[in-house]
Amino acid sequence: MFRNPLTPGEYRGTMTYSLIADESALQDVSSRLQSPPRIALDCEAAGFHRYTDTLCLVQLSTPEETVLFDPMAVNPAPVLGPLLEDPAVEVVMHGADFDVRLLDRDLGIRLRGLFDTQIAATFLGASAIGLASLLEEHLEVKVSKKYQRADWAQRPLPSGLLDYAAEDTRHLLSLADILGQGLRDESRDQWATEEFQALESIKWVEDESDPITRFKGARKMEPLEVTILRAALAWRDRIAKARDRAPFRVVGDSVLVDVVNECPTSIDELSSLKGMSPRLAEKDGEKLLREIREIKTLPEAELKGYPKGVRNGPGRPTPEEEALMDSIRTLRTKKAEEIGLDKGILLSNAKINEIVRSIPPSMDSLRALPGIRNWQVEILGEEILGILQA
Repeated sequence: MFRNPLTPGEYRGTMTYSLIADESALQDVSSRLQSPPRIALDCEAAGFHRYTDTLCLVQLSTPEETVLFDPMAVNPAPVLGPLLEDPAVEVVMHGADFDVRLLDRDLGIRLRGLFDTQIAATFLGASAIGLASLLEEHLEVKVSKKYQRADWAQRPLPSGLLDYAAEDTRHLLSLADILGQGLRDESRDQWATEEFQALESIKWVEDESDPITRFKGARKMEPLEVTILRAALAWRDRIAKARDRAPFRVVGDSVLVDVVNECPTSIDELSSLKGMSPRLAEKDGEKLLREIREIKTLPEAELKGYPKGVRNGPGRPTPEEEALMDSIRTLRTKKAEEIGLDKGILLSNAKINEIVRSIPPSMDSLRALPGIRNWQVEILGEEILGILQA
């Protein structure tokens, strides 16, 4: 769909990086990073291994150098804040959604000037939008996947892990050049810009919902089963927090389901559940068994079942609404094929449902719906209104 403006051999990446892990190094790099016109950025967190997904590393590349900030050793916000919050500095990232939230929560930084290479590749109809795939396709750079699930909270970080982290931003500026030119060639740069700006507005929001509503299958459980599941989740969470481990690494969800179904009455029965660590059962299992015994003696009125009124959506659509949704989905799919864009990117089913339930009477009211972009209205708006008004 678009031409790679670089020929093999034209790309040259930097080969070294600096690790910033103390105030002296932070001051030194601050004097060097004086408002470069463009930077590449990535963040690493430890949520796959640790109880909290604390920001563990921030990688930054300019055309001249790559710098790795260790926020567990030194606060990089005084250096990064002025750069990332300056709309005149282009900040190139890949799949920035979670990183934007981390920067907001852990460093108090509200990023501006974003260019997201994953979004750009999506708007160019790329079949593979992972960073490794894009770098290999456009720059002939092969990036190792060895450390994709590394524990970024470990200290000291092994040199191999630091090398891997540096590779995440070292090539991003060149990749952005290629994808940016592709967007302009296809007249889709304004589409992407609108998505970039929407991503910049995202803030960290604590999830205060009932944890039981996030557990698959809990909705279908009886009140007694849900009450036991609550106790099992709380038991796992206490252990995970004390050990600073991701909860699923303490015990998997499938094991908790077996706890609910089997209601073990002894350490041996608990240990025998598939996936349960006998050592965990021996050390901490009695607390869980005691809670299960107490719950089973509660009167029904004291059981804490699945919360009433919690729904996954606004309810089942009427036949008339379903017909309108079908018509808009058909339009969306046809248009997506015509312009070479994934249909879910052009307009998701959730947004189609919202449009039908709202019945906007005009283009302006369609634009005003939450999550609807101007570029989507430009492509589909007139025809959607025609369907709604027919």
